[in-house]
Amino acid sequence: MVKKTGKKESKTRTAAKSGKPSALVDTHVIFCGDNLVQLKKLPDACVDLIYIDPPFNSNRTYEVFWGESKEKRAFEDRHASTRAYIEFMRPRCVELRRVLTNTGSFYFHCDWHASHYVKIMLDQIFGENGFKTEIIWKRTHAKGLAFRAYPNNHDSIFYYTNGTGYTFNRPYWPLSEQYIERFYRHIEPETGRCYQLDNLINPNPDRPNLTYEFLGITRVWRWTRERMQEAYEKGLIVQTKPGTVPRLKRYLDEQEGVPVDSVWTDIPPISSQSDERLGYPTQKPLALLDRIIKASSNPNDVVLDAFCGCGTALVAAQNLGRQWIGIDISPTACRVMAKRLRDVCGLKEDEKFWHTGRGFVVRDLPWSEAQLRKIPPFEFENWAVIALGGIPNKTQVGDMGIDGRIYPVSAAPKKSPDAFDFMNVWYPIQVKQKNKVGRPDIDSFEAVMMREDCTKGFFVSFDFSADALAEIGAFFKKTGKAIIALTQNEEILNQYLAALVSMRNLFGTLTTHQFLKLSEKDSDALQDTLFSISQSEELCQVNVKSIRSLRDSYQIIFTNDVSKTIKRLTAITIILSIPTMIASIYGMNVLVPMRDNPKAFPIILGGALLASIFAMLIFMKNRWL
Repeated sequence: MVKKTGKKESKTRTAAKSGKPSALVDTHVIFCGDNLVQLKKLPDACVDLIYIDPPFNSNRTYEVFWGESKEKRAFEDRHASTRAYIEFMRPRCVELRRVLTNTGSFYFHCDWHASHYVKIMLDQIFGENGFKTEIIWKRTHAKGLAFRAYPNNHDSIFYYTNGTGYTFNRPYWPLSEQYIERFYRHIEPETGRCYQLDNLINPNPDRPNLTYEFLGITRVWRWTRERMQEAYEKGLIVQTKPGTVPRLKRYLDEQEGVPVDSVWTDIPPISSQSDERLGYPTQKPLALLDRIIKASSNPNDVVLDAFCGCGTALVAAQNLGRQWIGIDISPTACRVMAKRLRDVCGLKEDEKFWHTGRGFVVRDLPWSEAQLRKIPPFEFENWAVIALGGIPNKTQVGDMGIDGRIYPVSAAPKKSPDAFDFMNVWYPIQVKQKNKVGRPDIDSFEAVMMREDCTKGFFVSFDFSADALAEIGAFFKKTGKAIIALTQNEEILNQYLAALVSMRNLFGTLTTHQFLKLSEKDSDALQDTLFSISQSEELCQVNVKSIRSLRDSYQIIFTNDVSKTIKRLTAITIILSIPTMIASIYGMNVLVPMRDNPKAFPIILGGALLASIFAMLIFMKNRWL
């Protein structure tokens, strides 16, 4: 029996500090896209260890829950045939060998469906001499329903190397308590150290040079006479009584354990109760990747996972002080693994921190209209909802017209007896991956808003028909409920982004005066505005650095202490100045309810003008200009 490894993924686990980044390739990067395209961009011989866990040829379709948001989507783990699967993997494995160093190692994780064909393919790419081991990992227990065959309860991990000087740090299993009690029965009185007496006789009897008499006993010994004498003088060789064969002391505290072989039964799969479980159906335990990375790489080596999935290899590499690169074709998967790196490893997703070696970045997420049209419908829904800062719906089929929900910042409880009261305040999100949303789509969404009694809703698509926009305006006039129509038309987004930059600049100017501290009510109102800005900037491809610096800048507002009068005047000024920027994007699709209300615009414009004059007087009086 061996000691089992830990099952839980601690969120407070301290990751080992990585050393100097690679000079050949950017590391601590997640690339979103086809790994064949991304691999061709990497230079030759730039990676020390590659682990891949590609989709198996298993002809099944999963329903996947992702992380805390419980996003559910179809995950197709299938190929039309084994031949198609091998044809899909072959060019990718060729590229993987190209980027692997001459001293690097390669691990291909698969199951029984196509493992034999994968082995033949890898032999052709890496050479038969490059094959080292087929690791058998027992991923589940025997299935009770397998009456007419032996249950397939293991995965295969093919281990190849790219040369003779490869890294291999041999792993060991700890000695079991039963083994220790049985064999390490002797205790040295002087030191209290446990030891066992081991055999010194050579297993090869035909060794004349090692045949001699020692302590009155002639045998074929393992060591030369000189080495035997030296060990005897150090007290390492014991003759329990005259005439018995001398034996060697082996101390328990000097033993590394039992060498790990090619059958791994000590690492359990991800269970439903495991803290590291994300719901990804083929998610591998962190302990499995820990063992592989420790064995076949050294600190600061570069580890590559070209089929990241939920990012277990990246988390393991970061915790062990390795550089890493991840690639996955799913935008949702890239965001999930980014969240996991932030939560588990404490890394910052920030361009500035990445340049200093203390953060990571996600590259090539699909933002353009052409890219978004190509991704599957569920992926588009996930992208839109997450980009808005919302939570995707638990189900994609039969979702009652709601693809996601946004919970306003002001709805979160401060100190409420019921911590879930804020869940009653939310805004629905509807996503349509179609060229133009028509009035029937808007009518259906209006029914959802009336049924759920929501004051605001978000509708995302590539474009909206004139009838749809007219209906949005009419619905607002009739009910006071606003439907925010968001489009991925790039021309409109560029205009919207320019307006958002102007809004951010206005807030930036105000926050340079470190005298602001808002009341709780005014703080909530401003937080809602900031929340909308961050949603819009995410949609307009503003990078994470801009978003976080925007949010960080507002921390000044809530921490500096000023007099009560100045505090209230300043809060009024900020809140009334917000419509100035709203007016600058008047007439755009995203603000249809305001545009279609003829009374709203003059009021907003007049209020903004008065607010600007009022702010100027305050600043001049207090010599803040």
